[in-house]
Amino acid sequence: MSRNVFIFILSFLLCWNVASAQESQKSSLHERAEAASAKNDIAQARSSYIRAFEDYSGKGQMKLAVECGVKATQLYYKENYYKEAFDLLRLVEQNIEAHAGGADKAALRYYTTKERLQMYMKLRKSANAQEQLNTMERYASATSDEQVKNDLLYTKAIYYYTFGMNEKGNAVFREMVGKLTTTKDYDKVDEVYQTLITSGRRSGSASMVAQAYSGYIAWKDSVTALKVADEINALKQQIAQGEADIQERDSSLKARQRIIIGLIVLVVALAAVLVVGALLLLRFIILTRKQRKTIRRANENNALKARFISNISAQLSPTLQRLNTAQPEVRALLNFSEHIQTLSQLDATMEEPVEFEDTQLPPFCKGIMEQVKDKMRSGVTLTVDAPNMSAKINKEYVTHILLHLLGNAAVYTPADGHVWLEYKKRSAHKHQFLVTNTGSHIPAEKHEDVFKPFLEIHDLTIGDGLGLPICQQMAVKMGGELTIDPEFTKGTRFILTLHT
Repeated sequence: MSRNVFIFILSFLLCWNVASAQESQKSSLHERAEAASAKNDIAQARSSYIRAFEDYSGKGQMKLAVECGVKATQLYYKENYYKEAFDLLRLVEQNIEAHAGGADKAALRYYTTKERLQMYMKLRKSANAQEQLNTMERYASATSDEQVKNDLLYTKAIYYYTFGMNEKGNAVFREMVGKLTTTKDYDKVDEVYQTLITSGRRSGSASMVAQAYSGYIAWKDSVTALKVADEINALKQQIAQGEADIQERDSSLKARQRIIIGLIVLVVALAAVLVVGALLLLRFIILTRKQRKTIRRANENNALKARFISNISAQLSPTLQRLNTAQPEVRALLNFSEHIQTLSQLDATMEEPVEFEDTQLPPFCKGIMEQVKDKMRSGVTLTVDAPNMSAKINKEYVTHILLHLLGNAAVYTPADGHVWLEYKKRSAHKHQFLVTNTGSHIPAEKHEDVFKPFLEIHDLTIGDGLGLPICQQMAVKMGGELTIDPEFTKGTRFILTLHT
């Protein structure tokens, strides 16, 4: 086979697939090189390919790097610059050794070795070409890439045809055709045969044309039979699939009929439910409107009552102050009047915002405990446990609540008892003041009643029962709550919970 025939077949069969295995988008240098190559500007294309190879190698994109390096090599020996071509291939292989490994390394080395084989075949150096072909076989066996293994068959066939070993070339060619036929890649085999026949005609090799044409006709006949068998099998599968679909659709149709009947029953039931629900909703809306009116009137009445009681209390205070305030009854009435006004004012201003200020806790808590120290019985131990930190609180309300709770503790803590004032940071936005005393315990069933005003009739000289309800209202107005710890049974523990 002449050198021209070899070059023609090479252009068709030996286009390898590095570009199809790109690991990323082509760079601008790569695109510039392809554009110059399309214009047959060999010098510019070769220079751009080399720069693209260096750029890809620096980024570790070895498949693209090898593609550009091989194309630059081809452009070198296209103009018979073999020394430069071999030098560039060695540089490409050094980069492969440095940046690739395993099966990828073997596949990349396969293509550089293949390029070296092509140069030796062009130079008609059979021994060197055979050595490169052996090396390619080792690399192909080290990778699981089927494209590499198929390409090896192409390359071996061309090698044998190039150096006149037609029998071996035919054997490899038949192996290649058999492999493609097995995978039913009939179009690819047809192209290979057509290329071989065309190459024989151009080279003037009548025997090669005859041999290729004879093989092509035989293959064509066998493939026609295979295609007919495939089409028959495909038709049989379509018929079987059609029968299965018909049976499935028949079963599906019956199931759908049952579903439709069930859905109709369900729709009728839902419609009935919706009608009943609509009637209930309408009734609920009417009742809700009435309840809203009732609640609004009740709130208005409560506000009027609170204002009326506050006004009466305010009017009574001057009269009571003219009396002898040393008398317990008069003093009790004055306190009761003040508590009524405070409770009424809290109710009336519940929706108004409360101001908070940053307060150092240790001196604040110690100062409050100092104010009730003299009220305690003999031997009572006072403990303040507040961490060295600050918190945002309403000092007026918190002071009032803590003084009242500690005042109650002074009354109900026996001699030699213990009273604690503690502060606990529970979370980023939750903190608590705890007032604990040993002594009498409030039963669980009365924990809520102690915060309700006017629940019982009290002897005003002993107390009016409004202290804790006022404290509770202050806690609620600050966005918190005042509760009794149900788990503490050795006395009483009040917990003022606040949020920030």
